[in-house]
Amino acid sequence: MKRKSNVVIVGVNVNKEHEDFKYAMQELGNLAAACHLDVVGELTQNLNQVNRAHYIGTGKMQELRDMIQANQAIAVIFDDELSPSQIRNLEKTLDCEVLDRTMLILEIFARRAKTRESKLQVDIARLKYMLPRLVGMRESLGRQGGGSGLKNRGAGETKLELDRRKIEEKIAQLNKELENLVAQRQTQRKRRNQNGLPIVSLVGYTNAGKSTIMNTMLDLVDQGNEKAVFEKDMLFATLETSVRKVTTNTNRTFLLTDTVGFINKLPHHLVKAFRSTLEEVVEADLLIHVVDYSNPHYEEQITLTNKVLAEIGVVDIPVIYAYNKTDLVEAIEEDDNQQHIYISARNRMGMDALTEAIHEQVFNDYVRCELLIPYTEGQIVSYFSENAHVLDEVHEENGTKLEVECRRADAEKYAQYRIGRTTYDI
Repeated sequence: MKRKSNVVIVGVNVNKEHEDFKYAMQELGNLAAACHLDVVGELTQNLNQVNRAHYIGTGKMQELRDMIQANQAIAVIFDDELSPSQIRNLEKTLDCEVLDRTMLILEIFARRAKTRESKLQVDIARLKYMLPRLVGMRESLGRQGGGSGLKNRGAGETKLELDRRKIEEKIAQLNKELENLVAQRQTQRKRRNQNGLPIVSLVGYTNAGKSTIMNTMLDLVDQGNEKAVFEKDMLFATLETSVRKVTTNTNRTFLLTDTVGFINKLPHHLVKAFRSTLEEVVEADLLIHVVDYSNPHYEEQITLTNKVLAEIGVVDIPVIYAYNKTDLVEAIEEDDNQQHIYISARNRMGMDALTEAIHEQVFNDYVRCELLIPYTEGQIVSYFSENAHVLDEVHEENGTKLEVECRRADAEKYAQYRIGRTTYDI
């Protein structure tokens, strides 16, 4: 698709059940803009059910044709996923390119993908979407001839079958390559789990500010710059899962992951293709559900994100809701829920409260204890200096006396060196 091409967007509100229909159309326009397309017209219709042949009613078809011609639009984008026959009928009637919301999202993902894994995931999703739509794409080809046997078949039908076979073979090839990358990711994840570090995952609607939160948090603990992830005010800026180790000023360490954002009517092929990437979320110890508090429809976005999380198997994981972009709203209606934190990641407002909430959730197995480490075991002192919060260090006659806040597992591992009382509630 050419840059700055004119397009018309179309949507149907079935039985007027879609309360946020206007916002859905606005979001479709934002998706088009993300593909460098200019929305020059919008056509909507209320129907009891979508027209099977043309999606919209026949009475609206001429109005749509006039809108396309008047605005010199090169394509029409529909808000729902179209069937192969609908695409074929619409392109024949409208005499222009026809896209649907799914095709548009796939196009954005294809443009944003950077790593080999994300590119493979997008390619697989696009090919699976294309497979049942080959007939529509080959509308100009001849149809199957009479008689039986391959020799009597029309050239067009033979071409369709060849194309279908090629696509199926390509999908199998890409899946095999993706499986190898997924195996590598699982090995890396297993290695991280062996380290015993808690995993905190940022989740939420696209463009809610997840990457900004990660970068701000890294910057606050002097780990910004080299470890910063890509962030930009646009849909689906992040497609790759980024994992960063965050060490706080109390020497407590956790892994922070930034994941792909969700959106209304996210194509199921994409959810399935990105399942391996989203497994990082499934194994998290804590979710930070990032919400764009400045968006009038943030409650609907929360509901949709929770729905997608449930679909990929995220259950019984503690959640902190980070209501982001509070600097863009006139008034903040805070509640008494301790799991609701109001922040502006870009302006660093509320980030201390968010960090403290994370601490309370993922470091609840920390204990405070005193240890007397013989001078011959200097490596143990070094270990606690790197992996615990050393509150006091005194060199005595028999060794180094440490007062530390550390993981319960470490306190038990070095129990032979403990002296005095261990505090379990810190």
